[in-house]
Amino acid sequence: MPLYEHVFLARQDLSQAQVDALAATATEIVETNHGKVVKTETWGLRSLAYKIQKNRKAHFVLLDIEAPAGVVAELERQTAINEDVIRFMTVRVDEHEAGPSVMMRKNDRERTRRREREGE
Repeated sequence: MPLYEHVFLARQDLSQAQVDALAATATEIVETNHGKVVKTETWGLRSLAYKIQKNRKAHFVLLDIEAPAGVVAELERQTAINEDVIRFMTVRVDEHEAGPSVMMRKNDRERTRRREREGE
């Protein structure tokens, strides 16, 4: 079965619970259509390089999906309709990354550096 990475950006004024609900809705769409969400990562509220629909920041969420192409088409259709999602992108991959994604490892490194500076 084909593998995909689906990343979406949610509006900055949403709470974390609302962002989690968006991820759950996306997971439900995939699983209802006989697909499988292997991993879900919430990268948090991050600054954007430029304003998108009057938003300077956005909540970033990654879904690793194992599903036929039709499921991805339905997920993208539903995501495009949702007003809380300001951008999304789905990419077909050869294999999913084992463990945390690059973005999560980057966040861990930044936290470690901050702790080291505060401890000095």
